[in-house]
Amino acid sequence: MGKFEIKTDKSGQFRFNLKAGNGQVILSSEAYTTKAACENGIESVKTNSQDDNRYDRKTAKDGSPYFNLKASNGQVIGASEMYSSTSAMENGIASVKSNAPGADTEDNS
Repeated sequence: MGKFEIKTDKSGQFRFNLKAGNGQVILSSEAYTTKAACENGIESVKTNSQDDNRYDRKTAKDGSPYFNLKASNGQVIGASEMYSSTSAMENGIASVKSNAPGADTEDNS
């Protein structure tokens, strides 16, 4: 089962990572100014992760595929790592879809 981890960055802002059951980070958030906003971001991931239309599939300048998960308002709520292939990226999306809805939250802030 996946889990969300909340951490505080060097500037004092809050971020979360969604980790798969094997501990690998599969989605990382933007920075939030408050913990409550970060927790709302986690809820948004849980809600939006099931809608394939919320995944913005992209290609980095070096050709690596990656994706952003967007909320219904179009705001990016999470970004993936860079992948070696499109099929690996699609596996990452599938992992977010399966891990996010029931993931617990661990607060390490």
